[in-house]
Amino acid sequence: MSDLILKPGREKSLVRRHPWIFSGAVRELLGKALPGETVTVRDARGSFLASAAYSPASQIIARVWSWDEQEAVDSRFFERRLRAAISSPYRQEALRNTQYAIRLVSAESDGLPGLIVDYYSGFLVIQSLTAGTEYWKAVIVQALSTLIAPVGIYERSELAVRQKEGLLLVRGTLAGETPPDRLEIEESGLRFLVDVKGGHKTGWYLDQRESRKLVKEYAQGREVLDVFCYSGGFTLLALEGGAMSVVCLDSAAGALELLGENLELNGYSPEKTRSVGTGGPPDVWILEGDAFKVLREYRDAAKQFDLIILDPPKFAHSANQVERAARGYKDINLLAFKLLRPGGILFTFSCSGAIPPDLFQKIVAGAALDAGVEVQILRRLSQAPDHPVALNFPEGEYLKGLVCLRS
Repeated sequence: MSDLILKPGREKSLVRRHPWIFSGAVRELLGKALPGETVTVRDARGSFLASAAYSPASQIIARVWSWDEQEAVDSRFFERRLRAAISSPYRQEALRNTQYAIRLVSAESDGLPGLIVDYYSGFLVIQSLTAGTEYWKAVIVQALSTLIAPVGIYERSELAVRQKEGLLLVRGTLAGETPPDRLEIEESGLRFLVDVKGGHKTGWYLDQRESRKLVKEYAQGREVLDVFCYSGGFTLLALEGGAMSVVCLDSAAGALELLGENLELNGYSPEKTRSVGTGGPPDVWILEGDAFKVLREYRDAAKQFDLIILDPPKFAHSANQVERAARGYKDINLLAFKLLRPGGILFTFSCSGAIPPDLFQKIVAGAALDAGVEVQILRRLSQAPDHPVALNFPEGEYLKGLVCLRS
């Protein structure tokens, strides 16, 4: 095993057990290592710090597998780590429902940097995002096949971060059967069709499960605007919570087509309208368009809502995009506050890991100030428990949300 030697004084983050080693901290590599191979990380005096996956193409030149000098990184290592992640009580409880969808492995927070494993109704969908997971992918797939015995294992390794690792973007079946174009899952007593082969992320926003439940609690009797609605998770929970109406807005025609299927699957139809006083089904409008443009049109038309959900895609993919992303978050929250009736509720989110929670709150506060409205924070939100945050890896808390009340 080759040795990765750090510069003097650059071991502090590793002593605190942060799993990333940046190229600027490295003095030299003693020996040779292929991308993804395991190297021994040592301080400038030669003392052992960790075993890590080597990634020469990336700014993060190594990611820690183990802090134990006696622990070999081999097939048994991956079987142990996968078993520990899957054995989480929260995940085990969910797996008892064969139509459930849940994250089984959440990368660094489960001690497996760069590896995502999601479960969808008997199928596994994985993302191998680093040189280390790519090097050990066949071993990982074999271990998952043994531990879970899934119907099939499908890969969605298409994120741009792979290119920073010198890896190609790939998609396809790794083991067993290929999932169907529409795979049915169950959440909160509702049925959803997901596209695990081509949908966002691995097919579904698993991390928003708890926030969707909360929307149901606030929806009774409200006119709802679901912005960046995707395939209808928040929309369906709002309807189940007794919303009077829901406007579903997204720019992706494919996502809106799937949303329509999910409405029909649960007994709702955009074609059905609610007649005032009849107790009939609520109004549902599906609208394809750019969120910023549509919200400005609504503002100019003095349209208002009682409950608005803002769940935008990632605006900042790296630290150098934070300033631009902050402007985007402020703009869209400002528009939302102008569309929110007094007494209305705003669910607003950022999934940009580069935007910390305190900055996100400042952005939303600035939007409220510019909108001229008084706002209170009712709740702070984060990702569901199957997306844990390791104490030594605060970057794992990428999703943050606020439930805001306009006075």
